[in-house]
Amino acid sequence: MAHAYTPGLKVTSKSIVQKERRLPLKGEVVVKVGDEVAADKIIATTSLPGEVEPLNLAGKLGVPPSDILEYLSKKEGDSLEEGEIIAQTKGLLGLFKTVIKSPITGTLENISEITGQLILRAPPKKVEIDAYIDGKVVEVFKQEGVIIETVAAFVQGIFGIGGEAKGIITKIASSPDDIVSIDMIKPEHKGKILIGGSFVDSNTLKQAAKYGVSGVVVGGIDDQDLRNFLGYDIGVAITGSEDIGVTLVITEGFGKMSMAKRTFQLLIAQEGKKASINGATQIRAGVLRPEIVIPLPGEKAEEIEQESKGLEIGYPIRVIREPHFGAMGKVCELPPELRQIETEANVRTLGVELDDGSKIILPRANVEMIEE
Repeated sequence: MAHAYTPGLKVTSKSIVQKERRLPLKGEVVVKVGDEVAADKIIATTSLPGEVEPLNLAGKLGVPPSDILEYLSKKEGDSLEEGEIIAQTKGLLGLFKTVIKSPITGTLENISEITGQLILRAPPKKVEIDAYIDGKVVEVFKQEGVIIETVAAFVQGIFGIGGEAKGIITKIASSPDDIVSIDMIKPEHKGKILIGGSFVDSNTLKQAAKYGVSGVVVGGIDDQDLRNFLGYDIGVAITGSEDIGVTLVITEGFGKMSMAKRTFQLLIAQEGKKASINGATQIRAGVLRPEIVIPLPGEKAEEIEQESKGLEIGYPIRVIREPHFGAMGKVCELPPELRQIETEANVRTLGVELDDGSKIILPRANVEMIEE
């Protein structure tokens, strides 16, 4: 059978999911291969060097740089407390002293008699990374991190904001066409991952953040609402580092777009289960998709058949360019020969039967697979 590979989203009710968890600097890994870990289990720790703060001591004292040791009450390596006196002049008859206090708590790292500068360093910052998903440690990178594996329902979105979060899958929409309104967000939704329908606006997202909702999953959002919620225009770089109080995953695109029925049904079928969500998105080189991972306790990875398929007849797809942007359907034809399109370019095409029963011919670059 003719087939081709077209990158696409994964929407699957059961698959093996692996997540690599690495420290930003070498540190200590506190789990071993074979350990079963919960999503919030700390699996590795390290310390980042504290921030450096220069202090022009010679300038503040009004003395030559070569003389600063005479006035210092601290030496290199000494600890400092914010507000502690670290240098002072003798003054006149014990009066009119110039007193220099430490602006930070930390360490006196360097004294320069050439420039008259002190280098102060804040205390190191402890960094811990958790497992993110419930699963098993299948590989350890010494002093760096691990790979966690689980069998899970797995849904990738088109776009997201906000970082990693965990919560309980909670249905708030009765159909994939429903708009998520502000009155649907309740205080009892704190720590939940809310499954909505076709759209959410900025005021509703602000309500979700106010009530401590872990995540919101919907079909679409307007770019203006996104701007209003964030307070700035989103760039083309990676998202996911926004400090916004709630993680948002968009499954279809921008505007009011009903969530794909298969996606909606898969998610609400997992209602009440613990899940992990991440809005991190990168749409340029090295594509990174936002995701919802719902571990399935009791399922064994060795019993799951993993197969990377190409595009085949009957395979579900989504159209990702106009004039049929967002339409869902399945492949009904994969002609091997090149065809000329409106731009007069000769490209590989495919036939698609849309969900409404109509059939169209598209360049293969205009669709992405929905991996089930």
